[in-house]
Amino acid sequence: MTSKASRPRAGFRCAECGWETSKWVGRCGECQAWGTVEETGAARARTPAATPVGNPARPIAEVDVDAARARPTGVAELDRVLGGGLVPGAVVLLAGEPGVGKSTLVLEVASRAAQDGRTVLYVSAEESAAQVRLRAERIGALRPRLMLAAETDLGAVLGQIEQVRPDLLVVDSVQTVASAEVEGSAGNVSQVREVAASLIRVAKERGVATLLVGHVTKDGSIAGPRVLEHLVDVVCQFEGDRHSRLRLVRAVKNRYGPTDEVGCFDLSDTGIVGLPDPSGLFLSSGDTPMPGTCVTVTLEGRRPLVTEVQALVAPSSAANPRRAVSGLDSARVAMVVAVMTRRARLALAGQDVYVATVGGVRLGEPAADLATALALAGAVLDRPLAAGTVAFGEVGLAGEVRPVTGLQRRLAEAARLGFTAAVVPRGGADVEPAPEGMRVIEVEDVPGALRQARLRAL
Repeated sequence: MTSKASRPRAGFRCAECGWETSKWVGRCGECQAWGTVEETGAARARTPAATPVGNPARPIAEVDVDAARARPTGVAELDRVLGGGLVPGAVVLLAGEPGVGKSTLVLEVASRAAQDGRTVLYVSAEESAAQVRLRAERIGALRPRLMLAAETDLGAVLGQIEQVRPDLLVVDSVQTVASAEVEGSAGNVSQVREVAASLIRVAKERGVATLLVGHVTKDGSIAGPRVLEHLVDVVCQFEGDRHSRLRLVRAVKNRYGPTDEVGCFDLSDTGIVGLPDPSGLFLSSGDTPMPGTCVTVTLEGRRPLVTEVQALVAPSSAANPRRAVSGLDSARVAMVVAVMTRRARLALAGQDVYVATVGGVRLGEPAADLATALALAGAVLDRPLAAGTVAFGEVGLAGEVRPVTGLQRRLAEAARLGFTAAVVPRGGADVEPAPEGMRVIEVEDVPGALRQARLRAL
């Protein structure tokens, strides 16, 4: 019997500098190069032999583009995000938090496609067929050409595809389907990679448009290996607060269209409906201006949304006054509070400050800083802004108001909804000609904005 000491030990050497080690590492310890450490004496990979070409190369102008034309889904807001609709053979990954409405949206898409005469296969790997049927009945999605199967095994799913031969395939969800050929339970990295690769291969071979529903982790990223996002053609994020009916769909990756479009939906007990004009959801219903409110125009992708920011300032008896924020970035609100205290001389140091948006919408861009500042000033001084006024601009630490992108789109949307005055940064872009009936007020800093809005302290 050969002793352990007499066995030959595997050695590894860096192909760049010749550094040697007894075990494989991904990075050379000498020259710090990645992927250059190889086993000593290991056979190098042979170059594969050339095979006969079945589909010869041809001039690019002669390639048929009809196979890559998108077909509308019947859901206009989703078509906006996808770039016109679903392309045959395209694989779309729709990810979002539990309960946000992913299954309702894909079931609505499946119903519209079946109503249009296409054969649809809906594979439910999370719910029973009876549960999906009840949801379809509630939202009015019962169609003769909508085929439903409850399967969790990849082989059974591929068999259903072979039998039904659908034009549209929906898998809800990709993390709950498992392959018997791969070790591990459904949802682990190996299973998700194998299931996704198999479904993508079938979709490309048969020209079947495919919708994959995906889970997200607790930090909001898509569950499973990152290669999943590279394999699919389109990655869409489904966002929304479960306490609000508003839902947003945005494309993170799109091989067939833009990635700066956003689709707005209204989720209710009777289904999900697209909102072509959602701005009214984010404004308070009162006609009389109230102190501590200011309307701004934010850009979600290329779509302008008119949103109202509300602020409340109250005396605090605590050593550390409270700062409560809903719908905005708390760090940016804290910065605006500090700027207003130092640069505008507002008494906010010993006050509780509450800032929120109307309708549950989230404002992440810095263009909402100026509206937040004017709302805070109105709350402290107990004075409302003039009726029909909007404001947008980024506030700096020196109190300056910086330019923002999409100025003309913001002004046009505000004018369309009946606003007559806009407080904007000076010199950010050419605002001429201003929309009809709109008075554009350019300001350089926060004190100037307060003067123009008549919110200066007496």
